[in-house]
Amino acid sequence: MRLIDELNQLHDHYASQVNEAIERDDVATAEQLAQGYEDDAILLMAEREGLTHLLPLQRSAPQESSLHRLVRRLLPSRAA
Repeated sequence: MRLIDELNQLHDHYASQVNEAIERDDVATAEQLAQGYEDDAILLMAEREGLTHLLPLQRSAPQESSLHRLVRRLLPSRAA
């Protein structure tokens, strides 16, 4: 399986879980899942590319993943 296919599967899995957490109004779990996706995606890419020696990544500024954006986008609609 291609890396992009594995990443898409991983994203779909986490997105489903994030949506379920938001449905339960469990914001903390949704945020944890979004971070879990980022961590798992980075690990998957590093393993596939033989770059695990570069882990953990040191980021100068936090980046917002698509799942973090999903959580942020869904929260205001729940608060209303």
